Amino acid sequence: MIKVLYEDNHCIVVYKPAGMLVQSDITGDRTLADEVRAYLKEKGNKPGDVFLGMVHRIDRPVDGIVIFAKTSKGASRLSAQIRNHEFEKVYTACVEGIVEEKEQTLKHYLVKDERTNTVKAFSTERPESKEAILSYNVLGYKGQTTLLEVHLETGRSHQIRAQLSVIGHPIMGDSKYGSFLPYKKGAIALTASKLCFNTPVGGERKCIEVPVDKSGIHQEHKSGGCCEGY
Repeated sequence: MIKVLYEDNHCIVVYKPAGMLVQSDITGDRTLADEVRAYLKEKGNKPGDVFLGMVHRIDRPVDGIVIFAKTSKGASRLSAQIRNHEFEKVYTACVEGIVEEKEQTLKHYLVKDERTNTVKAFSTERPESKEAILSYNVLGYKGQTTLLEVHLETGRSHQIRAQLSVIGHPIMGDSKYGSFLPYKKGAIALTASKLCFNTPVGGERKCIEVPVDKSGIHQEHKSGGCCEGY
């Protein structure tokens, strides 16, 4: 059963658990999109296929907030907001090491390696690279880990994972980007914790959040092990 965080006639916002794909890939595993379609079909008692527009994605090992369009009008208007940088996307990340700079903006140029499905972050522009910008602020420390709030200015593939790794602070559990600290199977310590957007019809500003409790553990994952005790 999916967890619906917000819904109107033109869009639906849901929670994605870590380990689930947003959309299909070569594995053929069931996806969040499949679950949302099934929910809309049952709720609307629709005999045929239902429209579901892909607006954005988060990586398979990441949990958190995802928005879909329920109509073509919704898809068009939400996509325009992304192009115009009207979405506000905030993530919470538990990273290895002590991040000494309490607030910082990171700007890199990302190059994707299709063979390994990873991206590399460079400080200078490279052929076929894409500019990636994020800012972060430190929420707290525990042992040799740091809890960060991350704000995206661009929405590149694996952006947060690559940019934090290249400055020496990979996300906990993200072995693909250099983490040596264990985390839950199939997950990394990164949550899409807040999404702000304008409703497709009416333009009302909506901010949807998944709370982070005082110990720094995302409430859906309150089982210890990641930045516990902040």
